[in-house]
Amino acid sequence: MMTCRQFRANLQPGTADAALLEHLRHCDACLDYAMGIDPDLFFRSIGGEELVPPGGVDAFVGDVMSQVRVRSAETSLAPRHASSVWRRLAIAATIVAGVTGTSLVYRLERSAPAPQHVAQTLLSVQRAKPHPTALATKSFVETYSSHNATIVEMPNDGSDAKVVMIFDDTLPADL
Repeated sequence: MMTCRQFRANLQPGTADAALLEHLRHCDACLDYAMGIDPDLFFRSIGGEELVPPGGVDAFVGDVMSQVRVRSAETSLAPRHASSVWRRLAIAATIVAGVTGTSLVYRLERSAPAPQHVAQTLLSVQRAKPHPTALATKSFVETYSSHNATIVEMPNDGSDAKVVMIFDDTLPADL
């Protein structure tokens, strides 16, 4: 075992002497002294004999390189753009739908009359119609008298309209 006096006498910056580094691992006072001379000695004093992988450095490098080859083979065999085609089709369909919808909205807005014009048209139609129009498509009978006809009057619900049914075989079919 080396003494602190021998260590300080033999210490040189950048030393790789195994005996000096072994003393640094066990003596804190000499470690502080060595840090003033060469700060790299702190990392060299950590040691390295237990850091050698089992089987040696060459076996470790061989294992790492075999893992690199396996990973590169995995990535080369993996499908690259399997979902890419479907994703591209979905994006294209979305764009087509957006452009179509936008053009339809644009056409409808351009062909639709302005809201003020619609309001003016409605007012002019309401002013021009002084009396209500008849909603009946068939002619109606105001008076009717026949000895062969059966006339049935429906009960009135309070309104002005009267419902009368006439059953007569001598009447024309369109009446």
